[in-house]
Amino acid sequence: MVENDTMIISYQIGGRCPPYHRARGGFTLAEAMMATVVLGIAAAGVLLPFTSGARVRAEGVHRTLAAKLASDLMEEIINTKFEDIKATYPEEVFADPMYANFSRGASSVNVDVPVSPGRYSENVEFILVTVWVKYNGCEMAVIKRLITE
Repeated sequence: MVENDTMIISYQIGGRCPPYHRARGGFTLAEAMMATVVLGIAAAGVLLPFTSGARVRAEGVHRTLAAKLASDLMEEIINTKFEDIKATYPEEVFADPMYANFSRGASSVNVDVPVSPGRYSENVEFILVTVWVKYNGCEMAVIKRLITE
């Protein structure tokens, strides 16, 4: 009887376990690499809209600032006496960090208005003023307006 008890104990301790009882130590290198690739693809898919959204937001801010700069210069020209409006306004570059990389300028042209078909007025009655604003050399805003006395 002692012999049978010894045999049972030795089977449980040192014998072979069925395959479903074997413990795994962790992931294989191939499984870890596949998990990293899948995680990288998922992260790229999630982060991509955020980066393009940030770029669009920055462009919107630049366009808003450009519109403000153009509007300010146009108001300045409108408030100038009609006779004192210049043909060109030199390009202006800003030192303020808020307006870094922005530049603006303006030009004006006398406009003849037809009084009747084939006949124009004797005096210049209108000036077409064009104000432009650029950011890093790219045109961001343009305002055109007819000014009269």
